[in-house]
Amino acid sequence: MKRLYNWLLPHPLLTLLLALVWILLQNELSAGMAVFGLILGIIIPRGTAIWWPDQPNGLHLGKMASYTLVVLWDILVANIEVAWIVLTVPNAKLKPAWIVIPLDLRMPEAITVLAGTITLTPGTVSADLSDQGRCLLVHVLHTDDPDAVRDDIKSRYESRLMEIFT
Repeated sequence: MKRLYNWLLPHPLLTLLLALVWILLQNELSAGMAVFGLILGIIIPRGTAIWWPDQPNGLHLGKMASYTLVVLWDILVANIEVAWIVLTVPNAKLKPAWIVIPLDLRMPEAITVLAGTITLTPGTVSADLSDQGRCLLVHVLHTDDPDAVRDDIKSRYESRLMEIFT
């Protein structure tokens, strides 16, 4: 029975998310829309399961929720900082930097979340990942201390992601 369940629902949370998105896109909450959303939520992950060979095990949702709050707070603060930089720092005095961040993360999903987090935060963008996935190249709009930015990314984001994706 468990085997059938795993075959039918390879990604149960994705199934629920797809069903919810379907209902929201239709802008109509009815039994028919919910059933059709669940059907899509079963068919789409099942049809794409062959491209998902390695599923993350042991994802800690509670830690992911706290990580999300940290990221949302950082996005808010970074928006204010970037606005201040744009309004007060002349272009000639900007100090952009390319920073190489050595990664302790090994799971591709965790590295993707880290790169996305960096890019979502205004003033920084993930530009490249090394061939072996050991280093991430990040561009920073303005910094006096690139090492501090690297250390901040490692302690604020990467260490939390290592706890989430264990």
